[in-house]
Amino acid sequence: MIFFCGDVHGQFGHVISAVQQHRPDAIVLLGDLQAPQPLETVLADIIDLTEVWYIHGNHDTDGTRDYCNLWDSGMADRNLHGRVVEIAGVRIAGLGGIFRGHIWMPPNHPVYASPAHYLQHCGKANQWRGGLPRKQRSSIFYADYQALAHEKADIMVTHEAPSCHPWGFSVLDRLGQSMGIQKSFHGHQHDSLNYREHDARLGFKAYGVALRAIMDENGNIISTWEDPAHD
Repeated sequence: MIFFCGDVHGQFGHVISAVQQHRPDAIVLLGDLQAPQPLETVLADIIDLTEVWYIHGNHDTDGTRDYCNLWDSGMADRNLHGRVVEIAGVRIAGLGGIFRGHIWMPPNHPVYASPAHYLQHCGKANQWRGGLPRKQRSSIFYADYQALAHEKADIMVTHEAPSCHPWGFSVLDRLGQSMGIQKSFHGHQHDSLNYREHDARLGFKAYGVALRAIMDENGNIISTWEDPAHD
């Protein structure tokens, strides 16, 4: 069984507890991790209990700490962004980050098709670590999208939502269709709406995983999060 975890925003205790209790084969974090320490340190208690995978979200490039605790961590190779990986016998495709008007805001044409294209125009003073500005490292570039469109997968995980969400994007519908997926899971919106009326139009089942919620690969809710401030 695979668990899909909604935006944790720095709080991992519920994920650790769920893994210790249910022992899933793998977990996939759907972005906005904002790990307070290197990810392998934060998840040290469960690394030997399950496979850990993730995609990044927009807030994972908010600050140097957020960025480094993912991309410089010992689990940097577990980022599914821009590729398909077989996990627990299931082919999962990942597209992290968000659409930004400065780069690409569908349905408009991309302003910059690739990171290399953007770097040709942003100026060296705006570069970070000799490459993309930190913020733009969580922007979706058309080149990453197009590369995935030529792959095949069973499940697609994205930070942004497909068009079944009021703030979703039809380009993600088309991406899932081109890859032949059966299901998609997204974070970012912090809600979990009922998308069943869209199944036929999409050609796959879509699920939104709410803020700090956990869902299994069949769309069953494993746990939800309640704000301690409202207890």
